[in-house]
Amino acid sequence: MWRIIKWLIYLAVLAAIALIAYAYIGPFFGADFTAPQQEIRIPVMLEGT
Repeated sequence: MWRIIKWLIYLAVLAAIALIAYAYIGPFFGADFTAPQQEIRIPVMLEGT
């Protein structure tokens, strides 16, 4: 049982390292993580009593 838990911990650590590496190296391979820079205006009608 301890062997399975140990491998799951190793797998979780490797997955975290891979995610961090992808976040830093991804833009060099064409991944774009920036948010769209567009202003959105929506009129709001407030009904007062």
